[in-house]
Amino acid sequence: MKFKYFRYDEFKCPCCGRNFTSERLIQMLDKAREIAKVKFVITSGYRCEKHNAFIKGSKNSSHLDGLAADILCVNPDTRYIILKALLQAGFNRIGIYEKHIHVDIDPHKPHGVVWLGKYK
Repeated sequence: MKFKYFRYDEFKCPCCGRNFTSERLIQMLDKAREIAKVKFVITSGYRCEKHNAFIKGSKNSSHLDGLAADILCVNPDTRYIILKALLQAGFNRIGIYEKHIHVDIDPHKPHGVVWLGKYK
């Protein structure tokens, strides 16, 4: 799999190295990155159950199915640019957190939603 702005291994689980990330997810992120013209740093992609439990992720996290990614974002100006690009690229499940933006393409969860995650 070849993408313009990402390497597939950027999305692998940090504890076991496995990677079942959806190619469609990465293609959509590639499109959003092209629109945004700012670097996207992936802080979390695919997660195995062990790693998801370790970081206290949701038991039904879309990361477990390779359908989600978190993008580093700590600056409000960049957050706006990334959010705008994600929407233009077709994402319709977005979580906004203090230090990252979550996106997923999980077909089993409600679409057309944006939520605020826990800020510490």
